[in-house]
Amino acid sequence: MLDVPLLIGGQSCPARDGRTFERCNPVTGEVVSRVAAATVEDADAAVAAAQAAFPVWAALAPNERRTRLLRAAEQLQARSAEFIAAAGETGAMANWYGFNVHLAANMLREAAAMTTQINGEVIPSDVPGSFAMALRQPCGVVLGIAPWNAPVILATRAIAMPLACGNTVVLKASEISPAVHRLIGQVLQDAGLGDGVVNVICNAPADAPVIVERLIANPAVRRVNFTGSTHVGRIVGELSARHLKPALLELGGKAPFLVLGDADLDAAVEAAAFGAYFNQGQICMSTERLIVDTSVADAFVSRLKAKIATLRAGDPASGDSVLGSLVDVSAGQRIKAMIDDALAKGATLVTGGQLEGSILQPTLLDGVTPDMRLYREESFGPVAVLLRGSGDEALLRLANDSEFGLSAAIFSRDTSRALALAQRIESGICHINGPTVHDEAQMPFGGVKSSGYGSFGGKASIEHFTQLRWVTLQNGPRHYPI
Repeated sequence: MLDVPLLIGGQSCPARDGRTFERCNPVTGEVVSRVAAATVEDADAAVAAAQAAFPVWAALAPNERRTRLLRAAEQLQARSAEFIAAAGETGAMANWYGFNVHLAANMLREAAAMTTQINGEVIPSDVPGSFAMALRQPCGVVLGIAPWNAPVILATRAIAMPLACGNTVVLKASEISPAVHRLIGQVLQDAGLGDGVVNVICNAPADAPVIVERLIANPAVRRVNFTGSTHVGRIVGELSARHLKPALLELGGKAPFLVLGDADLDAAVEAAAFGAYFNQGQICMSTERLIVDTSVADAFVSRLKAKIATLRAGDPASGDSVLGSLVDVSAGQRIKAMIDDALAKGATLVTGGQLEGSILQPTLLDGVTPDMRLYREESFGPVAVLLRGSGDEALLRLANDSEFGLSAAIFSRDTSRALALAQRIESGICHINGPTVHDEAQMPFGGVKSSGYGSFGGKASIEHFTQLRWVTLQNGPRHYPI
């Protein structure tokens, strides 16, 4: 069992009232981590520590910030085994956590490269003798709120670019992956960023609303970023707006995967299976809607069914498990209810659907219609539905018939045709002849519609985590009308 204290001002500490909560393995029920349950006073202390550390961190030369972030990236990667040891919090496979560490380290490296790319500009002025500039400066304390499903990647993303831009950070850890999120804070602390530069708050599940509201309301918090469900994202967005805090929101998705009539079906099947079922479909970019031209739909389904037969879900500790567990039993029950709803209304179960505790076998349904929950609602599980259409325009209409707009994919041998369609899909991300699940540290990552607004990643993040200021220098006399 892992003991998980808070990280405030560079120090490991218990909650002020001594309370803790436990996170259990969803498969075995064993306690994985015992976690300090922060109070609102702890939240205040974390923000105060970040505010106190801000002047020194912001004043560092960019190459010094770069050096410290690069050191953190190396230490993060070197401690991969510690992150994998905490995978029991979510029931994920070890290879998923290993991939998380690899990409998170690259996010720190990319952020390090950005420290010298925070540029302003000189703007011509109509006032004689006025030298006008637009400057980007650090904002102050940034609040990052990260989810459990890709815990190393998404918590690191909440921190990395704010730090590169000269801000200090309070990370509000997920109650489901607290040990992993706290370990990220410790890695950054051990890398020598400085006391209070990164602070980590964990809270009991029931305390999340009051802790989040307290953090957002704190006057020292100048920016908010949140990755998670659209439902909670709306709450975070509303709270941020109430306190006039700019927020970057990366929310839910229901990614469409278009297979045109001329697609390479073998390549499409491999990408669809990966996108729909990797990490048990618990990724915001997961392929949930397979939108296939009727001319190739039957052949596609046949090949995908054979592929799914090789993807057994089970206890991650078992050597023959390809997929792991859902995050908890209730997630399985929720998703199974969506599957049952579709079947009761006439959908066909192609394969899968067996639920045992928190283990749900990868599932494919055909004949899904708009009156079924799975047509519109995000399942956030190993479930994909097949939607058929004749011709590109029909496929495009189906792709855009969703409140979500995060990631999408198109498979076609005619790349010019696919690119023309990609520009008309309502999504922040679209991949041609590649899976919907794809992330690189330097790429702009964000969605539209109910998938949120703003972009993480590389240069795209700079505008969110800096304040643009207009500064003038008057050379010589100036005329005034009075």
